Amino acid sequence: MDLPILYEDADVVAIAKPAGLITHSDGRTKEPTAEDWFKEHYPEQGGGYVHRLDRDTSGVLLFAKHHEVYEFLRKAFHDREVGKIYYAIVYGVPRATRGMIDFDIGRSRRDFRLRSAQPKAKGRLREAITRYEVVGKRGDHALVKLRPETGRTHQLRVHLKAIHHPIIGDTLYAPNHKPALGLSRLALHAYEVEVPLLSGKKVTIVAPVPAELTSAFNAFGEVGVKFEK
Repeated sequence: MDLPILYEDADVVAIAKPAGLITHSDGRTKEPTAEDWFKEHYPEQGGGYVHRLDRDTSGVLLFAKHHEVYEFLRKAFHDREVGKIYYAIVYGVPRATRGMIDFDIGRSRRDFRLRSAQPKAKGRLREAITRYEVVGKRGDHALVKLRPETGRTHQLRVHLKAIHHPIIGDTLYAPNHKPALGLSRLALHAYEVEVPLLSGKKVTIVAPVPAELTSAFNAFGEVGVKFEK
């Protein structure tokens, strides 16, 4: 498996995860994972992935090369010291051009695969915070910039559904919506991660938008970011 390396030093390596690749094994399937790639290329160093991306989400995925930095980065993510920027195209245009979504997230009562931001969600409701900004509009769709402050499973997908603007191509949370803008995948990309390092400095890592998303993203015009083809 050949995955593009976005950043590497003695402590960490960041890759551009493509949509369709899972971060790690769920114990039920035998398909390749990003974790397999890491273990193949860094077999003796320990460590591992310090955060996760959904199968259908592309973008920056970070691995710690050894145990000390693994513990350091896991704590940094937990303590919200890591800055994350995602871009997504959603159905409809949010009325407020920017805002914060802070619905707690639990498990869906009707489908074990799903999470829910409903008050009667199953199990423990965990705090979840997403800040969003509408950076482009085109007809009945919007390009939004997302800054999750927490890292709950499916958080961005659940939060955007909760404000009635699910992500284009989300077969789990928007199964009854028609495909749009020629997209055949989830229109969600983990664009940037700003992460502290053991050395005390911070590094910003950017994952270029993959080819299958660039045309749709660029259709929203100048949004402050050049999505290269």
